[in-house]
Amino acid sequence: MTARRLRAVLLLAAAAPLTAATAAAVLKAGHLKLYADRHRIEITAQPRPGCPRCHGEGGWWTGGAFPEMEACGCWSDRREIRIRLLPVPAWDEPPF
Repeated sequence: MTARRLRAVLLLAAAAPLTAATAAAVLKAGHLKLYADRHRIEITAQPRPGCPRCHGEGGWWTGGAFPEMEACGCWSDRREIRIRLLPVPAWDEPPF
């Protein structure tokens, strides 16, 4: 391995933890939740703890004979990102 390649590999190895820490900080600051498995990667919004309307609960119950949860706009109006990786196998297919 040449000195140039060794230096590039060492720089990449040093940058990986910094990149992961930065990504985690951005997700936490943006009140986002990351979910990943072999079938998909999802980034979804979470309720903001300092929201004056829902106080971090994500919504409130509406009254009436059939009460329902009404979602707060602090998280429900934000977009969700989903990247499909592998198709989910059907129940009757054998695993890979």
